[in-house]
Amino acid sequence: MSDDVQARLKELVESNEVVLFMKGSPLFPQCGFSSRAVAILNHLNTEFESVDVLQDQGIRQGIKAFSDWPTIPQLYVKGEFVGGSDIMMEMYESGELAEMLADEDDATA
Repeated sequence: MSDDVQARLKELVESNEVVLFMKGSPLFPQCGFSSRAVAILNHLNTEFESVDVLQDQGIRQGIKAFSDWPTIPQLYVKGEFVGGSDIMMEMYESGELAEMLADEDDATA
């Protein structure tokens, strides 16, 4: 991964409370996993930044190295990698994701 891509990813992750690297956009997800991730965040009324990895091959490959996670989507909360759609679903079902995101709402209020 180039230093430029590394710097761009670092900036995106650090400058947004919640960021989802996904295929497509929240209004038009391009895969079922990205669609599920968006649905979870929307159901939790979470404001988030999205990055369409299909628009930039460097970002698409770079985010996998950045997080050391092989699949997309990828969710970051307050600069920390949370996981992909399966982990998001598990955390959503257990209430852990809502709690994590509520902590973020409290921190930004």
